[in-house]
Amino acid sequence: MVLVDNHAAKDGAEDGTLVDFRGNPVDKSRTGGWLAAGLILGTELSERICVMGISMNLVTYLVGDLHLPASKSANIVTNFMGTLNLLGLLGGFLADAKLGRYLTVAIFASIAALGVTLLTLATSIRSMKPPECDSRKGHCIAASSQQLALLYTALYTLALGGGGIKSNVSGFGSDQFDPSDPKENKSMIYFFNRFYFCISLGSLFAVTVLVYLQDNVGRGWGYGISAGTMVLGVAVLIGGTTFYRFKKPQGSPLTIIWRVLFLAWRKRKLSYPSDPAFLNEYHNAEVPHTHMLRCLDKAAIIDDSATANENSKNRWIVSTVTEVEEVKMVLKLIPIWSTCILFWTVYSQMNTFTIEQATFMNRNVGNFAIPAGSFSFFLFISILLFTSVNERVTVRIARRLTHNVQGLTSLQRVGIGLVLSVAGMVASALVERLRRDRAIHDNFKIRAFWLVPQFFIVGAGEAFAYVGQLEFFIREAPEGMKSMSTGLFLSTLSMGYFVSSLLVSLVTKATKRSWLKSNLNKGKLDLFYWLLAVLGVINFLVFIVFSMRHQYKVKHLSSLEDSKEELKDWKDLTLSNKEKKLGAEEKEEA
Repeated sequence: MVLVDNHAAKDGAEDGTLVDFRGNPVDKSRTGGWLAAGLILGTELSERICVMGISMNLVTYLVGDLHLPASKSANIVTNFMGTLNLLGLLGGFLADAKLGRYLTVAIFASIAALGVTLLTLATSIRSMKPPECDSRKGHCIAASSQQLALLYTALYTLALGGGGIKSNVSGFGSDQFDPSDPKENKSMIYFFNRFYFCISLGSLFAVTVLVYLQDNVGRGWGYGISAGTMVLGVAVLIGGTTFYRFKKPQGSPLTIIWRVLFLAWRKRKLSYPSDPAFLNEYHNAEVPHTHMLRCLDKAAIIDDSATANENSKNRWIVSTVTEVEEVKMVLKLIPIWSTCILFWTVYSQMNTFTIEQATFMNRNVGNFAIPAGSFSFFLFISILLFTSVNERVTVRIARRLTHNVQGLTSLQRVGIGLVLSVAGMVASALVERLRRDRAIHDNFKIRAFWLVPQFFIVGAGEAFAYVGQLEFFIREAPEGMKSMSTGLFLSTLSMGYFVSSLLVSLVTKATKRSWLKSNLNKGKLDLFYWLLAVLGVINFLVFIVFSMRHQYKVKHLSSLEDSKEELKDWKDLTLSNKEKKLGAEEKEEA
């Protein structure tokens, strides 16, 4: 087994330079390209099969086999998915700061393989499950904490591994193409299309084949195939080591953010300088100084501890104006970030309560009973369909109406996604009310295909919201913190799942378990959906206020100090200072 010499890579490359596994400059004829990218895509395909094959059908196992309450089961799933996305920040930090993307993906993929193997054992060992329900008394014994221990260990081991893969595999894949080479740059665009295709392909396989095996053959078989797939993915990734191109870790932007906040707090009692030009490296700043969040400027104040020449270069003693302004730009994204969370709270219902709804409905097509988890198929089909429609139809129509090359701005896309999420919850509430009424009054199970509209509406919402959020964070993030964009996006998913868990807990307590019951016929799930719809409307109104106040980065720069001329002068001054600095260095060398 060959692993990259990470220290050699560090010694053999300047920032941004790509090297081979020995640390030497890359030979394009032997490294990178589609062969290397294809092997990396195999790892993402394996991760997607594992995560989606587990999350989309886990709630039925928790309720049906472990006899846990529906509310607790939903929270276990959403906490698992929330943790997985949150740990993406850890994986991104380790890759940027120390390990590099390859080692991070290889290590965390191995951890994911261990997690799904433990899950296979947890669902196969008989002593890990409670006895079957007494059909005569209608009494069920829920799984004990000891029986759940291995399950929790397996899930959160998988969450750790999946988070590390998710935050780095797309970036590592794109490293296999040189953007300065027109041919390879074109291939890079196709890579991201195929990356999304692999995600969708893995998800569709998981919610059809694996879910069927889990429900009809056995959980151990279904999860065992996932484990084998993940082990194979790790083997393929490591086996292709000699074909990859590696980029030197350049430090995590999270370190810069923490450092600026720390210094601003430590220097909070210092007085502002009479002129911003006295701030550290003001004239050499790559980003123009602004008066927004002025309290952070104190991180760039040159105080007594930073007067010495060697201390003025120590970033833990004084920050630069560029670093402070980049942190300001990140913090400016927080209001929009906060209003994106509720969309993923709604989305999380598609693999918890909506799947539970399907178990109480008629799922037969002839003599074949469709597994409840397989109805998520319509969610992914909707996402793929509307993603294509958006680019080929919606954007073209929007260009004619707005006369904007972009068609729809990133925030307009997010807004449409939020509206569709509200519509999805309204559809869910109406269908659940119909289902419960027919089950109680007529003793009749309606067809599970009544769930298709809510899957399609929420899927359409994701096609807008996913692209809009990712585009917003990428475009609006500072140039030096582009890797933060994926972290910010993943954190909205994570918080969405955690907010779902919080809402379920609060509603269960406030209603004394009358809304969310394991037997949905005795509960009022439709009222929970209506609650989410109302919260969605309020969230959308807040989003409108924040989006109207938000200045896109390009617009902000063009209106700085209400003067385009002043911006030009600032650029000229910066260029002049850089030329002077370069001239001084040349003289010193002479």
